[in-house]
Parts: sequence; C-alpha cells; structure tokens
Amino acid sequence: MSLLMVCVLIGCSSNNQSENDPNTVINPETENTGEDTNPSNGNSEFEVIATNLSVPWEIELMDEVIYISERTGSITRIADGNAVRKMVELDQPLAEQAEAGLLGLAFSPDFDETSQAIAYYSYVDNGEVFQRIATIQEQDDRWVETGTLLDFIPGGQYHQGGRIEIGPDDKLYVTTGDATKPQLAQDKDSLAGKILRMNMDGTIPDDNPFPDSYVYSVGHRNPQGLAWDSQGNLYASEHGNQAHDEINLIEAGNNYGWPVIQGDEQADGMVSPIIHSGETTWAPSGLTFYDNNFYFASLRGEAIRKFNPETETAEIVNDGYGRIRDVMATENGIYFITNNTDGRGSPSEPDDQLVFWRID
Repeated sequence: MSLLMVCVLIGCSSNNQSENDPNTVINPETENTGEDTNPSNGNSEFEVIATNLSVPWEIELMDEVIYISERTGSITRIADGNAVRKMVELDQPLAEQAEAGLLGLAFSPDFDETSQAIAYYSYVDNGEVFQRIATIQEQDDRWVETGTLLDFIPGGQYHQGGRIEIGPDDKLYVTTGDATKPQLAQDKDSLAGKILRMNMDGTIPDDNPFPDSYVYSVGHRNPQGLAWDSQGNLYASEHGNQAHDEINLIEAGNNYGWPVIQGDEQADGMVSPIIHSGETTWAPSGLTFYDNNFYFASLRGEAIRKFNPETETAEIVNDGYGRIRDVMATENGIYFITNNTDGRGSPSEPDDQLVFWRID
C-alpha cells in the first residue's frame, strides 16, 4: 500500500491508496495547517501538499491544477483537495538505468481542448538507452502516448538530461545529458549534451543557430534546469564533474565547454559559467525565476539555493527536506518536490513530498 496525503492551504488528509489502484481519488477529511517553520527561513511558511510521491521529477501547473511526473511511469494530478495518480501507457517500456524513466513534462496552451501534454522519457532499444519526446493524452483512467516529436536522443548509464520547458517564444526547449559519453557534448551532429529547441509540432525552427538542427547550444554535461528572467534571457543549471556544478546564461549557438573546460577554465570559442560550485557539490536540478532571483533545486546539496544574477552569487535559502528535484514559482511562493526515494537519498515515512513555500 502507498499513502498519498493532500493538503490544500489550510487542510490536509490521508487515505490509503493501493499501487494496484493508481486512480483512487484522495479527499481531505481532517483539518491541519501543515505549516512548518524552517530554521533557515525565519517565519516562512511551509505547507505539505502531497506525500508518498513515487520518485517525482517535474512539477507543472495548468489552470490551477498541479501535475507531477514520476519516474516510475505515472503522473499525479492534484486539484481541489483531491489527488489522482494515473499510469502513463507508453509505446516503449521505461528504461531502468540510473536517472532514467518518465522525466520532463510540459503543457501546451491548447491542453483544455486536446487533453494532450508533452513528456520526455527513457527506454531501451536493442540494448541501448534512448530518450523520446512524445505527446501524451489524458484519458479517464490513464495517460496514453499519442505521437512522437523527437526520438533516439542518446542515453547511457547516467546523464539522461530530461527537462522540457516552453519558452516565452512559444518554442519547446529540452535539456539532454552527455549519455555518459563526454565527447558527444562537442559533436554538433549528436543530440546528446545539448539544449535543444523545437516548434511545438516537433519541427525545427527556421531561426535555430545551426541549419536543419534542433541544437540550440552545445557542450553540456547534464543540464536539468531551465528558466527565463523577466527580460526573456534563458538560464540553465547543470551538473558538473566531481563538483563544479554550473549556472549558465544560454545564448543561441554557444559552446559551454564540456568536457574541454569546467569551472573557471577558459578556451577559445567556449563560454565559462556565470557561477559554479567549486569543489563543493550542488547537483542542481529544477530552476525557476521568482522576484528577480533564480531558485534552483539541489539533490546531493540537499537544499534550495537562490542565485542572484546581478551579484552572481548563490546561497542556501531552504534546507531540511533532503534531496530536492524541482522548483516552480507562483505568485505567492514556490512549490518544490523532494527526491529522497530515488535510491540516493534517505527517505522518511512521508517521502517523497510536494511542499508549498510561502515567501513573504
């Protein structure tokens, strides 16, 4: 049995939910503010929205409904105090490699009419790991894969990338890892170790920096966060090699150096990061923009960090929840999901959790 608890601002409840009955709706029954004061944030309020998520990866908000992709192959929908977990019926079985599974999730503006979203997932074909960007449709009791936007993105034992976001230009941006083959990050003909850009129908935009290519930027090791500032500038978070994690300002056609340079190293034609973690480790994942600052999730670094693009500094602003996979800004604060059940953390009984951090 798995427990899913939903708290909506002032109320929370818990019911038992069978893994064999993933579509059970959870209804609030008892009142509990769910508020907690985190020592690193003074009087900031923390509200547990859901517990016992199954290795969650991305948070999306659509018409006041929260959707969370789960690496094990499901999407949990949370709205009006109810939570429903639906399995995703994919054309290929999910890969079981580390960092693989059902990863990125994005919603196009016509979701209300089509019930279709976009997913990034890992699978194995003839012994090789690949990633696919697919359209999926929500049905009564499940999600179903309905089409392919891009396929055969290289995967590996590690470094699958996986973040997908719709930019202010209405294009789809995708992060891919180097598939544990660092040299692919410098190969413009490979989709590995890149940030990709495509039209919503899967075609290549005419104004991409390389002709007839999805590649928007090269030289990435394992980027897992994308966000835009108020001026429309794109930033990315990226896992470094043995620390040296990065925050980069992404511009079309740029080469961000992996595996040739890292940290403060420089080379002709390559861009060094705005900021990096030095000899310590952030293991940054999801990235979001809130109140003129970027906030990013840290996995091994077990915190949410705030990056100030003006001072080019980063600091811990929220810890105590263990590994953090994704963050999503709203008008009044930030949602975040823990990732303690991914085999690399130390989960507590309610993990993994969706938490709302109300920022005054």
